[in-house]
Amino acid sequence: MPARLDRLPWSRFHRLVVVALGITWILDGLEVTLAGSVAAALQTSPRLHLTAEQVGLTGSAYLAGAVLGSLFFGHLTDRLGRKKLFNVTLGVYLVATALTAFSWDFYSFLLFRFLTGAGIGGEYSAINSAIQELIPARLRGRVDLAINGSFWLGAAGGALLSVWLLDPELLAPDMGWRLAFGSGAVLGLVILYLRRFLPESPRWLMLHGQPGEAARVVDGIEARIIASEGVTLSPVTARLALGDTHRTTLLSVARTLLRDYPGRTTLGLVLMAAQAFIYNAIFFTYALVLTRFYGIEADKVGLYILPFALGNFLGPLVLGPLFDSVGRKTMIFATYGLSGLLLALTGWMFAEGMLTATTQTAMWSVVFFFASAAASAAYLTVGECFPLEIRALTIALFYAFGTLLGGVGGPWLFGVLIASESPTEIVTGYMLGAFLMIVAALVTLRLGVKAEGRPLEEVAPPLSMRVELADPPEKRR
Repeated sequence: MPARLDRLPWSRFHRLVVVALGITWILDGLEVTLAGSVAAALQTSPRLHLTAEQVGLTGSAYLAGAVLGSLFFGHLTDRLGRKKLFNVTLGVYLVATALTAFSWDFYSFLLFRFLTGAGIGGEYSAINSAIQELIPARLRGRVDLAINGSFWLGAAGGALLSVWLLDPELLAPDMGWRLAFGSGAVLGLVILYLRRFLPESPRWLMLHGQPGEAARVVDGIEARIIASEGVTLSPVTARLALGDTHRTTLLSVARTLLRDYPGRTTLGLVLMAAQAFIYNAIFFTYALVLTRFYGIEADKVGLYILPFALGNFLGPLVLGPLFDSVGRKTMIFATYGLSGLLLALTGWMFAEGMLTATTQTAMWSVVFFFASAAASAAYLTVGECFPLEIRALTIALFYAFGTLLGGVGGPWLFGVLIASESPTEIVTGYMLGAFLMIVAALVTLRLGVKAEGRPLEEVAPPLSMRVELADPPEKRR
């Protein structure tokens, strides 16, 4: 069945997978951008009146929720299936982001942002595992990067939305930011409808004692593609020989990560922590930098986020095919290394007073053209380099530890640095981010995995597999 899925041509079915599942990243982009864009408005809100440090703390609360949500729902995704959980996690997000719009003080806002993050974090595990298991191996790199890069479509949408919603001539100061967060719930309802047409992952069914159902799902996918694309599918001879269904425990997960794949474990942690720090630290405090150091009005911040979002979206889209052709290891090294060097240059220019709001935005756009592809490749790496039985939980673990190491403290740290109003202190944070990215590039050079074009079962054999990619019996004779 894996070989049948990998030999399928690109089709309307795959586009549905990309839209219905990949749109999670658009939601996250919308949430993060709105949080950054309304940061100044939250400080002037008659009801909330947050300080710069409190704004940073709400960013950390969102990330902390995402960490815990990814761990909890990641375990359930491996245990109960991809399809069940990507609907549950979307429901958690919908309710929480709607409640955020009704926050009445700092603590209620903090709680609802935490719960919103929990829903998004759970989505990461269910969505990334399902996408990688449904997309053909030869296209997995570019598709996965493009989907992760779609975060920035949400970011651009959030930026445009904030310009209108935060205009004091159109809406009251305490109403615009509430409608901004409520808009995410509306988009989530559309996604919930689209997901009704997606099947469970056949790979998950196959390894959880439901080979008959897995075969029916694959038959249905093939029938849909034959009908929509008018193609004839070639026969498949490759086989996987499976033993007893693997029972996932914390001990088996620890053994797999630390004993069987210690190099990949180290690589995943480093990649996730580095990208989490620079993204969360810089993006959650983007609006504060523009308003405090360049005098940009709060309702105009969204206009500066648009080119920044464009650079982030184009990076994975343009560079994505190279991850399948040039290779994972080379491209991850290049994107992490270049983004680190360019971030260091940008930080130095900021400290020297060489930048304006426009040139600062232009420099950040170039930095994150490469950093966006690098961050997307981190999720690709931790998803495809470990066995299917623990894939969702592994994605959750790496996201959680990477975010805890590099992400949760980042927004708070930058909030404190910005509150000091000293460019020199802020540059310290930028240089730390640049250093982490360069270290990640060097680690990739040593521990990177060449997974391009290879079936998931070959990159990381299932724990239930008795014979790796075995030939049919007649060929073995």
